[in-house]
Amino acid sequence: MSHAGNTAAVSLVRHGRIGLLCIDHPPVNALSVATVAGLDAQLAAFEADPSLDGLLIWCAGRTFVAGGDIAQFDAPDFTAAPYNRILARIEASERLVAAVLHGTALGGGLELALACHYRVAVPGARVGLPEIKLGLLPGSLGSQRLPRACGAPLALDLMLSGRMLDAEAALAAGIVDALVPGEPLAAGLNFLEDLLERRVPPRRLSTLSVPVAGLPPGFFTQALQHATRERARYPAAAAIVQAVEAAASLPFAEGEAVEAALLAACVASPESRALRHLFFAERQAARVPRIPSGIKPRALHTAGVVGAGTMGRRIAMSLADAGLPVTLVEASDGALAKGLAAMRAHYEAGAAAGRLRPDAVAKRMGLIAGTLDYGALAGCELVIEAVVEDMALKQQVCARLGRICKPGAIIATNTSTLDVEVLAEASGRPGDFAGLHFRNPANGGRLIEVVRGSAIAPDVLVTAMDLARRLGKVAVVTGVCFGFIGNRMAEAYLRESEFLLMEGVSPARLDAVMQAYGMAMGPCRMLDLAGIDTGAKIVLEYGKAGGLPPDPAYRAVVRTLFMLGRLGCKSGAGYYRYPDGEPVADPEAERICAALGRAHGIVRRTDIADAEIVERLMFPLINEAAKLLEEGMACRPGDIDMVWTAGYGFPDYLGGPVWQADCIGLPRIKAGLERYARLRGNPYDYWDISPLLAALARGGQRLSDWSAPTSAADAAPAGGQGQPHAPVSFQPESLSVQSRIQSGPKPPQSVH
Repeated sequence: MSHAGNTAAVSLVRHGRIGLLCIDHPPVNALSVATVAGLDAQLAAFEADPSLDGLLIWCAGRTFVAGGDIAQFDAPDFTAAPYNRILARIEASERLVAAVLHGTALGGGLELALACHYRVAVPGARVGLPEIKLGLLPGSLGSQRLPRACGAPLALDLMLSGRMLDAEAALAAGIVDALVPGEPLAAGLNFLEDLLERRVPPRRLSTLSVPVAGLPPGFFTQALQHATRERARYPAAAAIVQAVEAAASLPFAEGEAVEAALLAACVASPESRALRHLFFAERQAARVPRIPSGIKPRALHTAGVVGAGTMGRRIAMSLADAGLPVTLVEASDGALAKGLAAMRAHYEAGAAAGRLRPDAVAKRMGLIAGTLDYGALAGCELVIEAVVEDMALKQQVCARLGRICKPGAIIATNTSTLDVEVLAEASGRPGDFAGLHFRNPANGGRLIEVVRGSAIAPDVLVTAMDLARRLGKVAVVTGVCFGFIGNRMAEAYLRESEFLLMEGVSPARLDAVMQAYGMAMGPCRMLDLAGIDTGAKIVLEYGKAGGLPPDPAYRAVVRTLFMLGRLGCKSGAGYYRYPDGEPVADPEAERICAALGRAHGIVRRTDIADAEIVERLMFPLINEAAKLLEEGMACRPGDIDMVWTAGYGFPDYLGGPVWQADCIGLPRIKAGLERYARLRGNPYDYWDISPLLAALARGGQRLSDWSAPTSAADAAPAGGQGQPHAPVSFQPESLSVQSRIQSGPKPPQSVH
């Protein structure tokens, strides 16, 4: 080979009569500014060399171009036009241009491949246009070229779902032209040599029409109505339909203009800004502060779970789903048999619904060994206790595990609220101990809160984060406090929910208002699903630890429903009745709330507006988030948003509670907290304002851009958007924090 020129990220070399344009920009060959500039330069070098008969575009490393640099969307002068002009030059070439795909070809990577005349993939490759997950539509003619390659129905499906197609399906759909085994470069060279040998002419998708002959009447009208109705909170969905309709009805150049205008509107939308914030927040959450570099996770090949109840068996299934053999310990034959039967029924239902292969049921159940013998845990490298939320019982279990588990084994608790320091001490091995709070359902939920005790070994923390990755979950590190991040904030939310119920708001109205706000479900329905007993026991355990305020009305509703045996869905009645498994408004629940209000001297009201309901639930939630940050319980603002969007039903298109705090405005929240303190009284400090929130409100700054001093959290703030402003410092009492402002532009679902 002889070199024809190169840049840092993109090179062009000769292989006989073929130019090999290689993109080498680890880790995923993303389309950075440097990559696009390199493409421009090396394409020009190919265009200037008439001795080359064809061009093969390929990528070094483990993948083809897997997308663009998301941060570029926040640049004030962002435009896709320069990249699109490069793609137009590729497609216009009179000499053959092919792309060889391996790994994933996503977003701008697939758009690059679609601009080539032909595409070959190796087995295992996958393609997709997942921009909708960022509130966007494809912006480099993907909405125009993909329907011409595979038809409008599949193109819409891929763009609206964000899902990927494997190489075989992409071949069948016409997105790639061949599937060739072997090493990508060799496969691509053989493919292009064959095309040149057969004198195959260039094929340009822009010159083709979108096949519409088989489409039902009103196809695009119905698709747009569905997107507008079912995905009204995601404006990119309607934009995608409009762009594909333009591809089917307009010349290519006019469709290009439609796509560009729709992209600009989506980039500027609050929904896309929120989703892009979460994109960066999720990646930041994986960075653990104050961990020395080079720390590796411990070996983890076998796991144990203590407790085959709802949480324990779901944790066991989550581990088995990831291929880990699991030893499941219970205290009685009956409880163990019930747990194993429930797991089998779950897997069989998945197979019947087509979510699992039939042979997966036996395979996964084969990974789970049930026993009454704690000694069977002696060889496990990780053991998670998941017994009921009772401190004394959990201490006993942790002490027993500390004696049984082998040296170096990690002992973890799935407690949702209890003091992890106490449990770590009970184990006798605090360095090997971690909190792993799986969100319910543990085998389906996305979130694990990794609780960092004061004595935890760095490699234990790293192993916990790595385990979450293996399980396909988002891990967020939290400090040790009541409820950690999620449930501590939920307590403020649920406290005000109950006061509103005792003031005269019905459960149905309370839930309807919060669902209209965007929550996956309202607080009453959420508690009924989680179990009134679960919520009540959390409050009772917190009381045993001396953490409750001296307020007899505090969480009086959930405690009373529990005492009355109204446990929610499981008992057929809670805040609602469930005659056929579906919630029905229950006058008895409303009478209970009214009676509690009278008993506690709470004034019954008929003038509570929807806006007051939202403010009284959201403002304390946000205030608690600020307290978590100033106390160092949460490392970053984005971590809180990840906890709530991944685990507590907060809508991703609103960005999370902290992001929404800045959309609402901190001065408005501060004024609202002060107003409710005056109107309702504040004898138990419920409305005390976080010093951090107050200081940022006074300074006109954003909570989502705040970061602790490096001495408190050695990590950059999430997001990385916009321009930094001058730091703000304040020192209320002993608290000293700094805010580094980086950018400028409304909560929970379960207590267990």
